[in-house]
Amino acid sequence: MRERLGLSLEQTQKLIMTPELRQAIVVLQLSTLELAEYLQQELQENPLLEIKDEEEIAAVEELENDSESFEIDWQEFFQDRSDLGYVRAPREERPEVNYQNFISGQTSLQDHLLLQLKIAAKTERELEIGTFLIGNLDANGYLKIDIKEAAECLKVSPTAVWQVLQVIQRFDPPGVGARNLAECLLIQLRQRRDAPAAAEKIIHHFLPDIAAGRLKRVAKRLDMSLPAVQEVVDYIRTLDPKPGRAFGGGENRYIVPDVIIERVDDDYVVLLNDLAMPRLGINPYYQALMRQEGGCDPATKRFIESKLNAATWLMRSLEQRRLTLYRVVSCLVQEQREFLDKGLKYLKPLTMRQVAAALGIHESTVSRATANKYVQTPWGIFELKFFFASGVERRGGAAAAESIKKIIVEAINSEDPANPLTDQQLQELLQRQGIKISRRTVAKYRDEQGIPAATRRKRY
Repeated sequence: MRERLGLSLEQTQKLIMTPELRQAIVVLQLSTLELAEYLQQELQENPLLEIKDEEEIAAVEELENDSESFEIDWQEFFQDRSDLGYVRAPREERPEVNYQNFISGQTSLQDHLLLQLKIAAKTERELEIGTFLIGNLDANGYLKIDIKEAAECLKVSPTAVWQVLQVIQRFDPPGVGARNLAECLLIQLRQRRDAPAAAEKIIHHFLPDIAAGRLKRVAKRLDMSLPAVQEVVDYIRTLDPKPGRAFGGGENRYIVPDVIIERVDDDYVVLLNDLAMPRLGINPYYQALMRQEGGCDPATKRFIESKLNAATWLMRSLEQRRLTLYRVVSCLVQEQREFLDKGLKYLKPLTMRQVAAALGIHESTVSRATANKYVQTPWGIFELKFFFASGVERRGGAAAAESIKKIIVEAINSEDPANPLTDQQLQELLQRQGIKISRRTVAKYRDEQGIPAATRRKRY
């Protein structure tokens, strides 16, 4: 077959991602704090954008209204006694004290130990060795360098390093400076006076058995009764395996909800949290410059027009984000009304496709609108993705995974410690409530809640 050249006309559909559309997608999927940082960057790059101070606008309007009807403040007038021959002494003005300056920062583990080392060290050499060892502690307080390696780095004998390490291991918090878990627990054990006699032997030889819940094996090897072993293990579990975690050394990060759901009488109101975001407006100077004929050269005019279009599109994208987020959360309120009224056990299975179909938008839009965002409800703060929960079949409908986990936790909390509920018994309990679920799924939900198996929960 011979190849020929020719012209043909055909119609196709293509999705072209313009810069404006890409910006709208980015704005939609940002959280409130991320969006505030994004807007600060746009304010630096676009001179036409400015922050509107609503308080100043309200103050100007109030001043204009007051100027129309002038009234004398007679109380202030009569307080002025200068015309009566009495001059009041000026009131002493004291500087305001900002009590935030007196709030101390969180002390790090290294600073806490170095302060104790300066008191305990007898020589400059011990202070140098101790400072080096403290610098090699991890966030949990464990020493992450070998004694021989530390001795080679400091060019001292391993005995000198070991002597200083023993001094550090007596510091607060108890257990700091250990090289492994067993040593950490033993350091704490030796600093207590009420430690059981068999605790040290169990820590030395049976830590894996304790972790696996094999108490019968420990009792048999030590020739002890199960209740006695249980009592010693309970005491060991009061020790801190991570003594340095109390000294985080970092800043506390708080979740700022993007949306707030408040109950008003018998209904729920959706409020968007815009306090962290600046209110944007167009600079009036550039607006006036655009209106003036011959106010600027053509190149400057084109530059201002491009920045004006970018600013207008950004403000439009912000408003579209507000509307989309409000519609999505309002739909969640309607779908999860029973959860808002009664609690976590009544959370319904829901998919993004269902919400998208109800709102008449694409499923990807719902995904972007709920990404990295949190909502404050009467039952606490949750991620928006939390409401799109998978579920299992239930008599009369379906049950969400989170509601099933809540039922499992409540059942385990009320169980008999001497005869804990097995996964099979939990499955039968859920099936009696009309929830069709397998034993494997019950074990999965139990593990996700951090609850050990029945053999490890049993009390003797």
